[in-house]
Amino acid sequence: MAKKLEGTDRRRARVRRSIKAAANGRVRLSVFRSSKQIYAQVIDDTKGVTLAAASTLEKDMRSELKTGADVAAAKAVGKLVAERAMAAGVTKVVFDRGSYMFHGRVKALADAARESGLDF
Repeated sequence: MAKKLEGTDRRRARVRRSIKAAANGRVRLSVFRSSKQIYAQVIDDTKGVTLAAASTLEKDMRSELKTGADVAAAKAVGKLVAERAMAAGVTKVVFDRGSYMFHGRVKALADAARESGLDF
């Protein structure tokens, strides 16, 4: 029997379906946002590997940021994940916002990644 998905799971699945349809072989920049931290990963779904990742839990990020849960932290993580992705040879990605609205911290991370050279 199929499990009924709740609201956030339905939104996440809907976004993931549209991303897979539009990806055309590009890797995925996935964002996870909690109440205290923000995380980003560049994932190659065809191979099932993470090519680059960044979060506010890293030691150098914790020392320079006031908190991991604001727009400034999201911008720093976006810039760092873009630099690491470029070092891994990735320039074109598709943005996976998960079940979150493209607003606030998620938008700040995406804008910082775009400014640092990622194309999406």
